[in-house]
Amino acid sequence: MSSFRFRFLLFSLLASSAVLPSFSATSELCNADDKRALLRIKKAFNDAYVLSSWDATTDCCEWNNVECDGTTHRIVTLSVLRGGLSGSIPSAVGDLPYLQNIYLHKQPNLTGNIPRSLLKLKNLQYLTLSYNNLSGPIPGFLGDLVNLIFLDLSYNRFSGTIPSSLSNPPNLRSLRLDRNALTGSIPTSLGHIQGSSPYLYLSHNQLTGEVPAVLGDVDFVYIDLSRNQLSGDPSTLFGRNKSAQQIYLSRNMFEFNMSEMEPPQASLIALDLNHNKIFGGIPAAMTGVTYLQIFNVSYNRLCGEIPVGGRLQTFDSTAYFHNRCLCGTPLDSCK
Repeated sequence: MSSFRFRFLLFSLLASSAVLPSFSATSELCNADDKRALLRIKKAFNDAYVLSSWDATTDCCEWNNVECDGTTHRIVTLSVLRGGLSGSIPSAVGDLPYLQNIYLHKQPNLTGNIPRSLLKLKNLQYLTLSYNNLSGPIPGFLGDLVNLIFLDLSYNRFSGTIPSSLSNPPNLRSLRLDRNALTGSIPTSLGHIQGSSPYLYLSHNQLTGEVPAVLGDVDFVYIDLSRNQLSGDPSTLFGRNKSAQQIYLSRNMFEFNMSEMEPPQASLIALDLNHNKIFGGIPAAMTGVTYLQIFNVSYNRLCGEIPVGGRLQTFDSTAYFHNRCLCGTPLDSCK
């Protein structure tokens, strides 16, 4: 190859590489409106270090803590886990109209209320704001997020009553409001949750009153009402043909005849009724619950012999003690 041709080829290669950066700049996938919204969120969080990859000169689809849709290249996920954020949730989060998933989890310095701007997120399916320091009332407008499937506000400082509108989303499958400071009664509207195989967590609050009978119309897979101040008869939650796997009702003031209870025999793996005012005896049908792994009826007013069979004798005496006159293995024999 002649020296002239070599120099020409080298010049061509250098010229080609020189224009590559300008080509890359014009090929950014991130939507400009989404990028501006994210940068406003970063500014509201005082340029938190956890968001340091959010650089205005780079493609936001390549940033950490967010995810772009593979086709539209719009931001569909905002996820910041385990610290790094302080202040309140910026209203600019509502300026990401294609968001489907929000996960702000274990942010002890995340405070304030849930902003009303989230109402604009009509595509939102998963909203997790757990293990933070959010406070104030739970906003009823969350029930207007029609595509919501999973709502988790657990481990915060929310107060006030449970909005009846939270059961409105037609595909809601999981509602977690546990570990807050909620008061008042359980709204009857929660008996209209329509999502398949629903989960309901209301434990560790200050809820009062009776469990609405209409909750028995919902085939909950998991229900936890423990550690409240609830009373009355929650036995509509039970049923031989229900699909419940875990039922936690401990440390309330429930009062019903356990002898008449029909446990979900094919699916139940956990039943905790300790520290209530439950009377009667343990039904023989409990011996047919073949997958039972957690069982506790201690600190109630039960009497009679513990039925023999199934898994009932695999639990130690602490699952049965401090009842009125319960007897039989693993307790003392009946006289």
